[in-house]
Amino acid sequence: MAQLESQDQLSALRQAQAALAAAQGQLTQARNHFERQQTLLAQGWTTRANFEAATQAQQTAQSNVEMAEAQLNSAHDQVSFTELRADAPGKITETGPAAGEVVQAGQTIARIARQDGRDAVFDMPAQFVRAAPANLLVSVSLTDDPAVTAEGRIRQVAAQANPVTRTFEIKIGLRDPPAAMRLGATVTGRVEMSAGPMIDIPATALTRMNRQPAVWILDPATKTVAIRNVDVLRFDQAQVIISQGLDIGEVVVTAGVQALHPGQRVRVLGSEP
Repeated sequence: MAQLESQDQLSALRQAQAALAAAQGQLTQARNHFERQQTLLAQGWTTRANFEAATQAQQTAQSNVEMAEAQLNSAHDQVSFTELRADAPGKITETGPAAGEVVQAGQTIARIARQDGRDAVFDMPAQFVRAAPANLLVSVSLTDDPAVTAEGRIRQVAAQANPVTRTFEIKIGLRDPPAAMRLGATVTGRVEMSAGPMIDIPATALTRMNRQPAVWILDPATKTVAIRNVDVLRFDQAQVIISQGLDIGEVVVTAGVQALHPGQRVRVLGSEP
Protein backbone atom coordinates (compact mmCIF):
# COMPACT_ATOMS: atom_id res chain seq x y z
CA MET A 1 0.00 0.00 0.00
CA ALA A 2 2.85 2.41 0.78
CA GLN A 3 6.63 2.43 1.18
CA LEU A 4 9.07 4.63 3.08
CA GLU A 5 12.56 5.55 1.91
CA SER A 6 14.53 2.58 3.30
CA GLN A 7 18.14 3.59 2.64
CA ASP A 8 18.95 4.17 6.33
CA GLN A 9 17.28 0.93 7.42
CA LEU A 10 19.09 -1.07 4.73
CA SER A 11 22.41 0.40 5.81
CA ALA A 12 21.67 -0.58 9.40
CA LEU A 13 20.79 -4.10 8.20
CA ARG A 14 24.11 -4.48 6.38
CA GLN A 15 25.98 -3.26 9.45
CA ALA A 16 24.12 -5.79 11.62
CA GLN A 17 24.97 -8.60 9.17
CA ALA A 18 28.65 -7.62 9.23
CA ALA A 19 28.65 -7.43 13.03
CA LEU A 20 27.15 -10.93 13.24
CA ALA A 21 29.78 -12.32 10.85
CA ALA A 22 32.58 -10.76 12.93
CA ALA A 23 31.09 -12.10 16.17
CA GLN A 24 30.80 -15.61 14.70
CA GLY A 25 34.45 -15.46 13.60
CA GLN A 26 35.53 -14.45 17.10
CA LEU A 27 33.45 -17.27 18.56
CA THR A 28 35.16 -19.81 16.26
CA GLN A 29 38.57 -18.53 17.29
CA ALA A 30 37.68 -18.54 21.00
CA ARG A 31 36.22 -22.06 20.74
CA ASN A 32 39.39 -23.42 19.07
CA HIS A 33 41.56 -21.77 21.71
CA PHE A 34 39.40 -23.26 24.47
CA GLU A 35 39.69 -26.76 23.00
CA ARG A 36 43.50 -26.44 22.78
CA GLN A 37 43.72 -25.24 26.38
CA GLN A 38 41.45 -28.07 27.49
CA THR A 39 43.72 -30.65 25.81
CA LEU A 40 46.90 -29.06 27.17
CA LEU A 41 45.46 -28.90 30.68
CA ALA A 42 44.63 -32.60 30.59
CA GLN A 43 48.22 -33.34 29.53
CA GLY A 44 49.71 -30.96 32.11
CA TRP A 45 51.22 -28.51 29.59
CA THR A 46 49.20 -25.39 30.60
CA THR A 47 48.00 -23.70 33.75
CA ARG A 48 44.54 -23.62 35.27
CA ALA A 49 44.53 -19.82 34.85
CA ASN A 50 45.07 -20.08 31.11
CA PHE A 51 42.26 -22.61 30.81
CA GLU A 52 39.84 -20.42 32.80
CA ALA A 53 40.75 -17.40 30.64
CA ALA A 54 39.99 -19.45 27.51
CA THR A 55 36.65 -20.53 29.00
CA GLN A 56 35.72 -16.93 29.79
CA ALA A 57 36.72 -15.80 26.29
CA GLN A 58 34.51 -18.48 24.72
CA GLN A 59 31.52 -17.45 26.86
CA THR A 60 32.03 -13.80 25.99
CA ALA A 61 32.24 -14.62 22.28
CA GLN A 62 29.04 -16.67 22.51
CA SER A 63 27.24 -13.75 24.18
CA ASN A 64 28.48 -11.39 21.48
CA VAL A 65 27.05 -13.70 18.79
CA GLU A 66 23.64 -13.79 20.54
CA MET A 67 23.63 -10.00 20.84
CA ALA A 68 24.55 -9.60 17.17
CA GLU A 69 21.76 -12.00 16.17
CA ALA A 70 19.25 -9.95 18.16
CA GLN A 71 20.46 -6.75 16.51
CA LEU A 72 20.17 -8.39 13.09
CA ASN A 73 16.59 -9.45 13.81
CA SER A 74 15.78 -5.89 14.89
CA ALA A 75 17.34 -4.52 11.71
CA HIS A 76 15.22 -6.91 9.62
CA ASP A 77 12.12 -5.65 11.46
CA GLN A 78 13.04 -2.04 10.78
CA VAL A 79 13.37 -2.78 7.08
CA SER A 80 10.01 -4.56 7.01
CA PHE A 81 8.42 -1.56 8.76
CA THR A 82 9.24 0.60 5.73
CA GLU A 83 6.60 -1.28 3.74
CA LEU A 84 2.91 -0.94 4.60
CA ARG A 85 0.95 -4.01 3.59
CA ALA A 86 -2.77 -4.68 3.99
CA ASP A 87 -3.60 -7.46 6.43
CA ALA A 88 -6.60 -8.55 4.34
CA PRO A 89 -7.93 -8.09 0.80
CA GLY A 90 -10.17 -5.09 0.32
CA LYS A 91 -10.53 -1.67 -1.21
CA ILE A 92 -8.82 1.56 -0.19
CA THR A 93 -11.46 4.05 0.92
CA GLU A 94 -9.21 6.87 2.12
CA THR A 95 -5.59 7.94 1.66
CA GLY A 96 -3.47 10.24 3.76
CA PRO A 97 -0.02 11.65 2.88
CA ALA A 98 1.07 11.99 -0.72
CA ALA A 99 4.29 10.57 -2.22
CA GLY A 100 7.38 12.39 -0.93
CA GLU A 101 5.66 13.78 2.15
CA VAL A 102 7.30 13.45 5.59
CA VAL A 103 5.15 11.35 7.92
CA GLN A 104 5.12 10.80 11.68
CA ALA A 105 4.90 7.59 13.67
CA GLY A 106 1.30 6.51 14.12
CA GLN A 107 0.00 8.69 11.28
CA THR A 108 -2.85 7.24 9.22
CA ILE A 109 -1.65 6.42 5.72
CA ALA A 110 -4.75 4.76 4.29
CA ARG A 111 -8.02 3.13 5.28
CA ILE A 112 -9.10 -0.14 3.74
CA ALA A 113 -12.53 -1.75 3.59
CA ARG A 114 -12.27 -5.53 3.90
CA GLN A 115 -13.90 -7.67 1.27
CA ASP A 116 -15.11 -10.21 3.82
CA GLY A 117 -17.76 -7.91 5.30
CA ARG A 118 -19.43 -4.51 5.22
CA ASP A 119 -20.73 -2.27 7.95
CA ALA A 120 -23.50 0.27 8.00
CA VAL A 121 -22.51 3.12 10.32
CA PHE A 122 -25.04 5.27 12.18
CA ASP A 123 -24.84 8.00 14.83
CA MET A 124 -27.44 7.23 17.48
CA PRO A 125 -28.51 9.04 20.68
CA ALA A 126 -27.76 7.61 24.09
CA GLN A 127 -31.43 6.69 24.61
CA PHE A 128 -31.26 4.24 21.72
CA VAL A 129 -28.00 2.73 22.96
CA ARG A 130 -29.55 2.08 26.37
CA ALA A 131 -32.81 0.72 25.00
CA ALA A 132 -31.47 -1.48 22.20
CA PRO A 133 -31.26 -5.20 23.04
CA ALA A 134 -27.98 -7.00 22.53
CA ASN A 135 -29.05 -9.03 19.48
CA LEU A 136 -31.15 -6.38 17.74
CA LEU A 137 -31.89 -7.06 14.06
CA VAL A 138 -31.49 -3.97 11.84
CA SER A 139 -32.93 -3.61 8.35
CA VAL A 140 -30.72 -1.42 6.14
CA SER A 141 -31.73 -0.01 2.75
CA LEU A 142 -30.28 2.42 0.25
CA THR A 143 -31.64 5.90 0.81
CA ASP A 144 -32.04 6.58 -2.90
CA ASP A 145 -33.40 3.08 -3.65
CA PRO A 146 -35.31 1.55 -0.70
CA ALA A 147 -35.81 -1.67 -2.68
CA VAL A 148 -32.13 -2.54 -2.14
CA THR A 149 -32.01 -3.93 1.40
CA ALA A 150 -29.85 -6.00 3.72
CA GLU A 151 -30.06 -7.14 7.31
CA GLY A 152 -27.48 -7.00 10.06
CA ARG A 153 -26.87 -6.84 13.75
CA ILE A 154 -25.03 -4.41 16.00
CA ARG A 155 -21.35 -5.27 15.82
CA GLN A 156 -19.74 -2.39 17.67
CA VAL A 157 -20.81 0.59 19.75
CA ALA A 158 -18.42 3.48 20.36
CA ALA A 159 -17.15 3.64 23.92
CA GLN A 160 -17.61 7.43 24.12
CA ALA A 161 -20.09 9.86 22.68
CA ASN A 162 -19.14 12.37 20.02
CA PRO A 163 -18.16 15.54 21.94
CA VAL A 164 -20.07 17.76 19.49
CA THR A 165 -23.24 15.81 18.66
CA ARG A 166 -23.34 13.70 21.87
CA THR A 167 -24.27 10.67 19.78
CA PHE A 168 -22.67 7.23 19.68
CA GLU A 169 -21.28 5.66 16.52
CA ILE A 170 -22.87 2.25 15.94
CA LYS A 171 -21.62 -0.24 13.36
CA ILE A 172 -24.07 -2.74 11.91
CA GLY A 173 -22.45 -5.84 10.43
CA LEU A 174 -24.41 -6.54 7.24
CA ARG A 175 -25.23 -10.09 6.20
CA ASP A 176 -24.83 -10.80 2.48
CA PRO A 177 -25.26 -7.19 1.27
CA PRO A 178 -26.30 -6.87 -2.39
CA ALA A 179 -23.81 -5.64 -4.96
CA ALA A 180 -25.80 -2.44 -5.41
CA MET A 181 -25.03 -1.51 -1.79
CA ARG A 182 -21.57 -0.14 -2.57
CA LEU A 183 -19.01 1.28 -0.19
CA GLY A 184 -19.76 4.85 0.79
CA ALA A 185 -23.45 4.64 -0.10
CA THR A 186 -25.99 6.51 2.04
CA VAL A 187 -28.27 4.06 3.84
CA THR A 188 -31.28 4.14 6.13
CA GLY A 189 -31.69 1.78 9.07
CA ARG A 190 -34.92 0.49 10.58
CA VAL A 191 -35.46 -1.49 13.75
CA GLU A 192 -38.43 -2.98 15.58
CA MET A 193 -38.35 -2.80 19.36
CA SER A 194 -40.92 -3.82 21.93
CA ALA A 195 -42.68 -0.89 23.56
CA GLY A 196 -43.47 -2.44 26.91
CA PRO A 197 -44.10 -0.27 29.98
CA MET A 198 -40.90 1.06 31.50
CA ILE A 199 -40.18 3.61 34.22
CA ASP A 200 -36.97 5.62 34.41
CA ILE A 201 -35.66 6.49 37.90
CA PRO A 202 -32.35 7.95 39.14
CA ALA A 203 -29.67 5.40 39.96
CA THR A 204 -29.45 6.78 43.53
CA ALA A 205 -32.94 5.41 44.24
CA LEU A 206 -31.94 1.77 43.80
CA THR A 207 -31.19 -0.37 46.84
CA ARG A 208 -31.48 -4.09 47.73
CA MET A 209 -33.91 -6.25 49.69
CA ASN A 210 -33.61 -10.03 49.98
CA ARG A 211 -30.66 -9.84 47.57
CA GLN A 212 -32.92 -8.36 44.91
CA PRO A 213 -33.16 -4.81 43.50
CA ALA A 214 -35.58 -2.64 45.45
CA VAL A 215 -36.75 0.95 45.91
CA TRP A 216 -38.38 2.92 48.71
CA ILE A 217 -41.96 4.04 48.00
CA LEU A 218 -43.47 7.06 49.73
CA ASP A 219 -47.09 7.00 50.94
CA PRO A 220 -48.27 10.60 50.35
CA ALA A 221 -51.04 10.29 52.94
CA THR A 222 -48.96 9.13 55.90
CA LYS A 223 -45.54 10.43 54.70
CA THR A 224 -44.06 7.01 55.53
CA VAL A 225 -41.91 4.79 53.35
CA ALA A 226 -42.05 1.12 52.42
CA ILE A 227 -39.52 -0.94 50.49
CA ARG A 228 -40.50 -2.92 47.41
CA ASN A 229 -38.66 -5.25 45.07
CA VAL A 230 -38.52 -4.25 41.40
CA ASP A 231 -37.34 -5.75 38.13
CA VAL A 232 -34.44 -3.85 36.53
CA LEU A 233 -34.35 -3.92 32.74
CA ARG A 234 -31.19 -1.82 32.26
CA PHE A 235 -29.07 0.54 34.29
CA ASP A 236 -26.03 2.77 34.11
CA GLN A 237 -24.31 5.22 36.42
CA ALA A 238 -27.06 7.84 36.02
CA GLN A 239 -30.36 6.03 35.70
CA VAL A 240 -32.22 2.74 36.09
CA ILE A 241 -34.95 1.39 33.80
CA ILE A 242 -37.64 -0.47 35.78
CA SER A 243 -39.81 -2.97 33.88
CA GLN A 244 -41.98 -4.22 36.76
CA GLY A 245 -42.70 -3.26 40.35
CA LEU A 246 -43.63 0.41 39.96
CA ASP A 247 -46.80 2.16 38.86
CA ILE A 248 -47.12 5.53 37.22
CA GLY A 249 -47.63 8.26 39.80
CA GLU A 250 -45.88 6.54 42.68
CA VAL A 251 -43.28 8.60 44.56
CA VAL A 252 -39.83 7.02 44.86
CA VAL A 253 -37.20 8.10 47.39
CA THR A 254 -34.01 9.11 45.57
CA ALA A 255 -31.74 10.30 48.42
CA GLY A 256 -30.64 8.68 51.66
CA VAL A 257 -32.07 5.28 50.79
CA GLN A 258 -29.43 3.44 52.82
CA ALA A 259 -30.57 5.07 56.06
CA LEU A 260 -34.32 4.31 55.81
CA HIS A 261 -36.37 1.64 57.55
CA PRO A 262 -39.95 0.49 56.88
CA GLY A 263 -42.62 2.82 58.25
CA GLN A 264 -40.21 5.72 58.75
CA ARG A 265 -41.72 9.18 58.32
CA VAL A 266 -39.94 11.42 55.85
CA ARG A 267 -40.39 14.92 54.48
CA VAL A 268 -40.63 15.63 50.79
CA LEU A 269 -37.97 18.09 49.68
CA GLY A 270 -39.48 21.53 49.31
CA SER A 271 -42.57 20.81 51.40
CA GLU A 272 -43.39 22.39 54.73
CA PRO A 273 -41.99 20.72 57.86
